[in-house]
Amino acid sequence: MITLTLLHPRQSTPVQSWTFESESAVHVGRASDNNVILYSAVVSRHHLELRKVDSHWKFTNLGANGTYVDGKSVGQMPVCDGMILRLGESGPRLRIRLGNVNSEGLGRIVTEQQSSRNTPLDLSSSKDTFFRNPSP
Repeated sequence: MITLTLLHPRQSTPVQSWTFESESAVHVGRASDNNVILYSAVVSRHHLELRKVDSHWKFTNLGANGTYVDGKSVGQMPVCDGMILRLGESGPRLRIRLGNVNSEGLGRIVTEQQSSRNTPLDLSSSKDTFFRNPSP
């Protein structure tokens, strides 16, 4: 199981979360065929792939603006529980959690079904890091 949590632009407060229980790959970007859809000027149509290899996850940057870990652009890297990825140098931040996650205090959690896609999160109308509050 892997959970991606969109973080508030100026704090580490969770905004929205997506949990994937059985997928071997999770795709993030602006295009509607991604598992996690984020509309932002710095997010590419197909920005990031998270792939389960054996019992571990790794990420691969597919975006023109890069994916950053600790302020450094990274093309590919193993995923660690709790790591934070930034899409683009100033874009949205995603916290990665591996295994079961306590949902208390998180935003809305969406469990991905094999054939479904999540509703896009429109981040284009906000300033800074393109943030929108989730629906209650």
